[in-house]
Amino acid sequence: MAATLERPAVPPARITIPVGGMTCAACQASVQRALSKQPGVLDAAVNLMTESAAVTFDPAVTTPAALVGAIQRTGYEAELPAAAQDAFAEQKARDEGQAREYQALKRKAIVSGIIGAIVMTVSMSAMRAGALWWGMAVITLFVMTWAGRHFYVRGWRALRRRSPDMNTLIAIGTGAAFLYSATATVAPGLFLRHGLMPDVYYEAVIIIIALILTGNALEARAKRNTAAALRALASLQPKTARLERGADDVDVPVEQVRRGDVVLVRPGERIPVDGEIITGDSAVDESMITGEWMTVAKRAGDRVTGGTINRSGAFRYRATTLGADSVLARIVRVMRDAQASRAPVQALADRISAIFVPTVLAIALMTFVVWMLVAGSASLAHALVASVSVLIIACPCAMGLAVPTAVMVATGRGAQMGVLIKGGEALQRAGEVTLVALDKTGTVTEGRPTVTDVIPATNGLSADAVLRLAASVESASEHPLAEAIVRHATARGLVVERPTGFEARLGRGARGSVGGRLVAIGNAAFMRELGIDVSPLSAELARVAEDGKTPTVVAVDGALGGLLAIADPIRPTAAETVRALRDRGLQVVLITGDHERTAHAVARAVGIDQVVAGVSPEGKVTEVERLRASGQVVAMVGDGINDAPALASADVGIAIGTGTDIALEAADVALMRGDPRGIIDAIDLSRRTMRIMRQNLFWAFVYNVIGIPIAAGVLYPAFGVLLNPIFASAAMAFSSVSVVTNSLRLRA
Repeated sequence: MAATLERPAVPPARITIPVGGMTCAACQASVQRALSKQPGVLDAAVNLMTESAAVTFDPAVTTPAALVGAIQRTGYEAELPAAAQDAFAEQKARDEGQAREYQALKRKAIVSGIIGAIVMTVSMSAMRAGALWWGMAVITLFVMTWAGRHFYVRGWRALRRRSPDMNTLIAIGTGAAFLYSATATVAPGLFLRHGLMPDVYYEAVIIIIALILTGNALEARAKRNTAAALRALASLQPKTARLERGADDVDVPVEQVRRGDVVLVRPGERIPVDGEIITGDSAVDESMITGEWMTVAKRAGDRVTGGTINRSGAFRYRATTLGADSVLARIVRVMRDAQASRAPVQALADRISAIFVPTVLAIALMTFVVWMLVAGSASLAHALVASVSVLIIACPCAMGLAVPTAVMVATGRGAQMGVLIKGGEALQRAGEVTLVALDKTGTVTEGRPTVTDVIPATNGLSADAVLRLAASVESASEHPLAEAIVRHATARGLVVERPTGFEARLGRGARGSVGGRLVAIGNAAFMRELGIDVSPLSAELARVAEDGKTPTVVAVDGALGGLLAIADPIRPTAAETVRALRDRGLQVVLITGDHERTAHAVARAVGIDQVVAGVSPEGKVTEVERLRASGQVVAMVGDGINDAPALASADVGIAIGTGTDIALEAADVALMRGDPRGIIDAIDLSRRTMRIMRQNLFWAFVYNVIGIPIAAGVLYPAFGVLLNPIFASAAMAFSSVSVVTNSLRLRA
């Protein structure tokens, strides 16, 4: 019998689906529930600000088309994202869509406002004339069907699917006022027979629609401002590139650049694509990528990033990474995904939103009934005004915008500072950190070994002679310490020769012949194996080791030649960063695979008391998990490549890099420059953002708690105050705009 082959597991897929028609937290919650119930959906994050749904799903169970269908069945607009569209094109399409939305809302708000002002003026000065009322009814119906049509269409759809939203409240409120006024116009006698004056509220309907549209337009403009940083990044890519084609230079659209093409860049020009310099020297402004204002020196062999600016010197470089794989495109994509994500605190707004609109409808109905029972001869008019005011003043928009606006502005601000935060959850967790674990190499130190001392023995060889012979042997090695020695010798202008008879001893050293002389270089144990007496330099060996440097002994023709001290320089801002972390009440731990003496020397230099040394990558994971188990909220900071397991196991993983070689997928937060002060920026930004989120949620909640009872008429018995629906609509518009405006403070 043939064996049954087990079908391989299909990895989860992720898609971001544009969603149209969402206007409030209730809309967002409705789409969220529909997607979460869909078979095969592992996670769904619906975002009101970005008008999108980021869905992680099992492709063996469901498809993108099925997900789109699930959204459409809730009554909202959805479509599959355009194929073969990179992050730049997607952002451009989104910007154009937001611009069209803002212009349409502004146009409708202005026209409705002008018509409303005219109708109000006429209604205040005119006699009760049937013909005039008929004209006002026609004008009001025009405004409702042209400017406010989407309120009624979406409101009806939401009501039909038993998921009422803000549109439902507006549609019922203005619709009730219009029907009441239309009845008074068509059959005034019906009111007079019951002792009621046949009043009309046409001007209120028009002005309510105008004010709500004005609020929507202001909100749309403010929402566009929250994405300003993302648009700025997306606009960095030049439209054209100058390529070397034989003897000619040709300008071509950047989309036509291919891997391996030779690109020419002159002073003052923006670099079109990622690549590696072939010839030429320059200083490049990478501030929009890294947040660092100082230019970076570039020469042959260095990598350059598309979107940065060549400040001086022309150079030729070879294109390497293009399109969606480029650094800039990856940053834009990560930022876009982050802005579409949800912070855990959003769950509170979601729970309130799920019951908000049904509760408001119930309150409006109760308000109408109570006023009909207690208001006497004016019962119907007062009941209508109060219930309509309740429907209009209630604002689920503010709660829906409270968290995502702050996430959008904060992630954009972070990108401007060179801090790439990969989502609302990471943004929130960063502010809750209590302990920061720092890797040593590449985080506290530069990650680039450097020769600091050359100490010749008393055998007649000069320091330069010792360095030249050592570098010549090490030129055949690929060890990082060997590269440091060769680099130092070259920088001093020494002639480095290729050795003959090269032999490497793993973990101990190497030897070979240079110009007829037998040269050996390595640790003290290797020298003893070769019968070399290192005691004349024992004091220097001890001093170098105590300073946390790596001592490397050089022997020439069987005799002690000298000593090289190699160190990984501490980053200039490392001590400042540690002090700042402690000032914020955070514990700091150094975790490294280096040996105890070096680790403690580095820790002393930067002010760290707790050190865990000599651990493997797996050991770092174990230590992070131990710290978490002790109750700490741990941020692990590493270079994002060999520290990836520890970064993933921490509450917050922070990758520190140079912007081009950073492992964006290895951490929750990526620092786009090699400066540990970015850790402080990330934590401070998170804490500020959480304060803004809580303020937004608090005021959105308090606004409704105070506004709805006032609209229902609780002040009427004591003060004779009954809120006009027009003022209710103005208050509703203000609440949404205030939440977005408060979030924009994070840009400072």
